Amino acid sequence: MLSKPTMNLLFNLILLVNTLISCTGSLQIDREGDQSWELVFQDSGTDDWTQNWFKDGERSTVRNTPQGMVFSAGPIYGDNGSHSVLWTKESFDGDLKIEFDYTRLDDIKRAVNILYIQATGTGQGPYHNDISQWSHLRQIPYMRLYFSNMNLLHISFAAFPTGENQPNDYVRARVYPVPDGGSFGNDTRLLPDNFNTDLFKPGITYHFIFTKLGHRLTFTVKEKDTQNVKEFEWDTSNFHQITAGRIGIRHMYTRSARYANFKIYRVP
Repeated sequence: MLSKPTMNLLFNLILLVNTLISCTGSLQIDREGDQSWELVFQDSGTDDWTQNWFKDGERSTVRNTPQGMVFSAGPIYGDNGSHSVLWTKESFDGDLKIEFDYTRLDDIKRAVNILYIQATGTGQGPYHNDISQWSHLRQIPYMRLYFSNMNLLHISFAAFPTGENQPNDYVRARVYPVPDGGSFGNDTRLLPDNFNTDLFKPGITYHFIFTKLGHRLTFTVKEKDTQNVKEFEWDTSNFHQITAGRIGIRHMYTRSARYANFKIYRVP
């Protein structure tokens, strides 16, 4: 039989656990290796997309389906007005993990898809830190508006060079903005580049996991049917640190894909 002091201790421990559960509410913790992650955003892609996202570009479409959110850029190749970006309404600070299911719906071998991580404006001129304050300037989503006037991390995927039927896809990472006197092509790039990935095939669903931990940036791709896995990694320590902002998905003209089970975690 337990002593009275032991009984009191157990009772107090039970009260403490119940209190912690009630305070954390919907807190969900995901462990990956030695790192714990707290779920802070989720969107199945099946409900009204406007609840969680807003859009740059007037010629694109977004529709929700039972399989996920279908995001299609405008139809005119070479037309800047046919680019589009979906932005989370929420901003996220600190180290992050972002994951979702991606199914490519186009069979076009040109132009790129991009994940933007923790985007803010530079604060210079009209480019307010809160990028929603100058959405009107991005009704035509010229690429230069982003790489010249935003702080963010960029990862290209299902990406092809400009031109007709380019055979070699690539995965590439960058840090914005372009430094004064620098060039977008060379002075935002994180090495290494990754070519001929044999990924992102039309109609096949992949599970993407992006992590930003300090100066370490990673992208893991898992083919859902075969469980084949490829990993990409970059060191951002030679660039200014990106610490907070919105998450965005950019489709250049003519590109289309379905997104499902979109989740964002941060270090608790």
